[in-house]
Amino acid sequence: MSTSTYSSRSGVIWSTEEAISVGNGNNRRSDQLTGCDPQVDSRSVSKTRLGKRSALTMNSAKLRRSGKRTGSIDELPPTTASRIAVLRSNIPLKLILVLVLSVLCGCAHRQFVTQSYPRWGKEIWLSRNERDNLLPMRIQMPAQPVVAPACLLVVHGMNEYIGRYGDIAAYFARRFVVAGFDLYAHGLSNPTLLAADRAIRGGAAGFDVSDAYLAQADLHDLEPMRRDFDQALRRLIEVCDQQGEPSRPIFILSHSLGALIAASYLLEQEPVGGPRSRIQGIVFLGPAFSVTEVPGWRGYFQTPIVKLSFYAEEHFLRSHGEPLPLLIANQILALATVPLLDGLFEVLSWPGLRRVFSPTTPGWVPDYLSDWEEERARHRADGYIIRRSILRYVKGVEAEIVRFRRHMAGFATPYFLIYSGGDPITPAWGNHDFAAKTFHKHPDNQMLPLVDKVHHEHLFSAPPLRDELLGRIEGWLDRRLKSIDGVPAERVDTR
Repeated sequence: MSTSTYSSRSGVIWSTEEAISVGNGNNRRSDQLTGCDPQVDSRSVSKTRLGKRSALTMNSAKLRRSGKRTGSIDELPPTTASRIAVLRSNIPLKLILVLVLSVLCGCAHRQFVTQSYPRWGKEIWLSRNERDNLLPMRIQMPAQPVVAPACLLVVHGMNEYIGRYGDIAAYFARRFVVAGFDLYAHGLSNPTLLAADRAIRGGAAGFDVSDAYLAQADLHDLEPMRRDFDQALRRLIEVCDQQGEPSRPIFILSHSLGALIAASYLLEQEPVGGPRSRIQGIVFLGPAFSVTEVPGWRGYFQTPIVKLSFYAEEHFLRSHGEPLPLLIANQILALATVPLLDGLFEVLSWPGLRRVFSPTTPGWVPDYLSDWEEERARHRADGYIIRRSILRYVKGVEAEIVRFRRHMAGFATPYFLIYSGGDPITPAWGNHDFAAKTFHKHPDNQMLPLVDKVHHEHLFSAPPLRDELLGRIEGWLDRRLKSIDGVPAERVDTR
């Protein structure tokens, strides 16, 4: 099945396979299924079944009146027995119909892009290590970059992209050198979304990006994204040193999954003088330090399953200081659950099956992303936001959360932690656990819990909250700059 677009002149779908070159062409052909529109005449099926049931009922009644037993097919008249055999032979057909309907569910979610990718700053492309496709990066300079006190690297969250952060970049670029990049399989790092942008800019009216999620197939963990983070960080350091005084501090502004990627990167060891040593602080916005808790009535069914998987993964072959009987029970549960779920999620992520079993973003999620209806509407209409996730990727993110929580006590970089008290996407208990083990490690560590809020994307909050948060973040960056320059500041504890 070739990639297709809408013609801007005729409005019909036309092939762009020969007209558009997409990176290294990682279009996973083995995943592309055909025959997603079978037609079944339900009326004729219903009539046939009704006729067979009526015939069976009449023959059974005759047999009862005659006093004959009806417990075996051999005791029935030949015509009745043959009809029962036909019904039994239709069982495989019913199973096939169920499978076809399942495939139709996977084929039903179609997503289109009708506008070009939103750009800000200067666009540069970095060569990924040992990979053919390039890493897109954006850099926006202040009016006088030579006097910029620091540089800021923005890291977006799961299934979104850095192009959305144009207004955020413009705000901080008044004073700082600001950079951002599209994580692996996201934004212009995604072959399908890159092809869509090129097609739209080339004159197409629309482009089908329903298969964009398939780029997640290689994500067993977050290591490809950490490599992207490392490469973008190194390039930002080069740019900062070229634009003014060398060794200017680097700060990270991270959201959700991007916060987990940055935090786990900072926990890794490196030689003295490496890029991590240039990072003087990080802002966490709704960090993914916990697993989702589904709100509302759906949560009664889904949240226990999510928590069981997380609890088993967290206790797998590890003691948490619990009494021996509970330790044994936890290990039995983990040994029975973790390999089973890992194997199941891996099988359901195989080519073909992933098209059916990769879940679509639940309808409740946009309602909890922002407290601003205008922003929610933009999110729902944004074709560059990926709406499906391969289960292997989902399970890998869960494993990364567990791994980070095991080592988060060693996190020593100064941070400003902002989160909503009622956020179901990254619940607050993950932030509480993180702060309990790290808050005392630096006097500039600061927390801002939005106790009465439930939304997840704080930088996309409704005014005036958004403006207030931007001001608070800028104020914390200034506080860190004073500390670096040797100006002491009193701890601000907003817990």
